[in-house]
Amino acid sequence: MSESTRAHHVGITVSDLDRCLGFYRDVLGLPVLDRFTVSGEAFATAVGIEGATGRFVHLDADGARVELVSYDPAGEERSRERVDQPGASHLGLAVEDVAAFYADLPDDVETVSEPRTTETGSTILFVRDPEGNLVELIEA
Repeated sequence: MSESTRAHHVGITVSDLDRCLGFYRDVLGLPVLDRFTVSGEAFATAVGIEGATGRFVHLDADGARVELVSYDPAGEERSRERVDQPGASHLGLAVEDVAAFYADLPDDVETVSEPRTTETGSTILFVRDPEGNLVELIEA
């Protein structure tokens, strides 16, 4: 009998773990579940990066685990300019009131636009974390 596949986490690779942690914890309100470092030959082989060390923070998004990770050595930066690029990704989080969330954002948080209600009736807002990763806030 085999186990069924189930979600474990959503991972976001960042270069400055502490700065990004501040955004996800303080701006988005996600509580920290755990902080840890992983290194060694088995880890380096598993991630395909010779001599890799990963620093991790796990956060709780209402039961969904969000994993922030920074690697040493760090890889080359890739473009994250637009959500329509192949390979682009974003984290989607539900909030009760997108307009209120938007109004309370610190001035230094970059947004793609003001909140918009789509033709399906969903109100959404895309923001960028300190490293440009996209986070979608959707009213639910």
